[in-house]
Amino acid sequence: MKHWCVWVWFTAGLFMACSSENQWLDTALNLAGDNRAELQKVLDRYKEEDGDKYRAACFLIENMPFHGAYEGKALENYRKYFSEYVSFPYSRHVQELIDSLKRADGEFSINQLTYKRDIMTVDSAFLVNHIEWAFKVWREQPWGKHVDFDTFCEYILPYRIGDEPLSLWRKEIYECYSPILDEFRKTDEADNPKVAAQLLMDTLRKANYRNTALFPVGPHLGPDVLKWHTGSCREFTDAMIYVLRALGIPCGVDRVMVLGDNNASHFWNFVLDKEGKTYIANLPYEEVWSKAEEYSISRGKMYRATYSIDKEAVRKLGKYSDVYPAFRRPFFRDVTALYTGSRNWTVALPDSLLSGQFREGDMVYLCLANRLQWQPIGYTFFKKGEARFEDVGGGAVFTLAAWNGKEYAAVSSPFLLERETGKIRFIVPEAEKQELVLYRKCHLTLSVLFNDRMIGGVVEGSDRADFGWKDTLLLIKEAPYRLYTVARLKSDKPYRYMRYKGADGCFCNISELAFYENTEDTIPLYGEIIGTPGSFEDNTHEYLNAFDGNPDTSFDYIHPDGGWTGMDFGSPHRVEKVVYTPRNEVNFIYKGNLYELFYWGGGKWNSVGRQMAVSDSIVYSGFQGALFYLKNHTAGKDERIFEYKDGKQIFW
Repeated sequence: MKHWCVWVWFTAGLFMACSSENQWLDTALNLAGDNRAELQKVLDRYKEEDGDKYRAACFLIENMPFHGAYEGKALENYRKYFSEYVSFPYSRHVQELIDSLKRADGEFSINQLTYKRDIMTVDSAFLVNHIEWAFKVWREQPWGKHVDFDTFCEYILPYRIGDEPLSLWRKEIYECYSPILDEFRKTDEADNPKVAAQLLMDTLRKANYRNTALFPVGPHLGPDVLKWHTGSCREFTDAMIYVLRALGIPCGVDRVMVLGDNNASHFWNFVLDKEGKTYIANLPYEEVWSKAEEYSISRGKMYRATYSIDKEAVRKLGKYSDVYPAFRRPFFRDVTALYTGSRNWTVALPDSLLSGQFREGDMVYLCLANRLQWQPIGYTFFKKGEARFEDVGGGAVFTLAAWNGKEYAAVSSPFLLERETGKIRFIVPEAEKQELVLYRKCHLTLSVLFNDRMIGGVVEGSDRADFGWKDTLLLIKEAPYRLYTVARLKSDKPYRYMRYKGADGCFCNISELAFYENTEDTIPLYGEIIGTPGSFEDNTHEYLNAFDGNPDTSFDYIHPDGGWTGMDFGSPHRVEKVVYTPRNEVNFIYKGNLYELFYWGGGKWNSVGRQMAVSDSIVYSGFQGALFYLKNHTAGKDERIFEYKDGKQIFW
């Protein structure tokens, strides 16, 4: 990949001298070497036959030097992760499959593969087939009249999505999915590609998807994603694109380089309606296409993947020897404004708020937090005494940085860009210190949902195994904030049977449950575990998990209502205390784990010290007003920056 990047920049340097589209095309043809004749056949065919097809062929070829695919024996080893996960038993964890494939084939690395450039390998028959089918679906579908030529070229015409192996996928996918739209084509809405996209997504969502982000990093899979239904958001977005483009619906993938509240990038599908407006969906989780500005993702910067290179970006970046890797190959366009709507802000910091010396034209990067790093998500050029970033979504903590080709250095204090107002608040440690009582190392992400599912849950006691009559001893009114929540029960009455019953719609999500005779007891009551059998998707989330002593396992009932888990003590017992743990993502404080607290100051993360947790909380002394980060050296990897105010952690 290092050689590939060098080659790309060499080519980009040639292209910067171009003053017309024909020179871009000429340069691409020169780079084709022995394959030039094959590409010339396509151009010669369409130059006299069809002007639009000729322009489309030029569009594909002039951008072709930057595209290619991986090949090699190890590619099949990589594809096994996805193909075998299809039939892998739900009762077993995906890590078992990963370990099995590693033992059989060894550790996979993309460096085991060879990269082949399209400009040197694509033949005329392949290119003509794709062009003909792309034009067929564009010109024959009733919604095609609302798709202009430039949109067609960028979001229907391309023969590939990423770096997947080349294939003639259009005809097969068209013939498979086109009948779904036969009746729709007869309706008054038949000219709206967004409505057609909804019908296709309704069909795609019926598949049995198996999501995991644990597989090794590798290339795109190609149209096989449509039969495997496994992988991460990248594979699911690819599947949607193949189907929509095969039917002439303009679509693609939008993404963030890193989320504003999570240590991960994210991809999702977009589709354009007949007015060119953007609608988005995450297959298979969302049922309908929604307006881009309604997407609740933590923002920052959003980009749209393109087949064509951003020539203006290449022109601007070409004079810089050191550019952050994410921006060296600009096959994307900034579409932040489509998502932020009226909450689209400008971040402009004068040199008085920046550290270091900046000259006119120096590159400055806008960064979001990614664990103990700051990851660039956008760039600008220092001009007229300030660093100005247009089109930024708020609701996240940023910093500005400079990059020297090997490492970056923060040049501003971290700052919160308020989502609703666009105001900037710098986060700077004060001289005074405060006591910090910490319960988590990361915000709850999915656990927010899990924690909220405990609201409305009840602890009940009865002398009947079927709980035909029962007393409600505890109603959970607030989402748990810590790993172990202790509640005192007011009833003095003894019960043989006690249970936790989840609120309606909450799948009885609970991780741990323990009953105690006295408030001072540390050893819970034991008996026969009872409950409603069955768990969602697999049998690893049964009611028995609530009493296994492991807060990392949980009960996830197969139905949203009616689930419960409890205990038969064998004889009546009076219970004064109950301790419960919500279903979670292992982001609470765990007894016996080694933690280290950091704060940001002086342009770096500074350690406050390490501690071994002796309970489900940990106490530090830290500067008021600082930005903190708590690392678990024992287990887990999800950790987020946070502030500490009014006795609570506020995660970003």
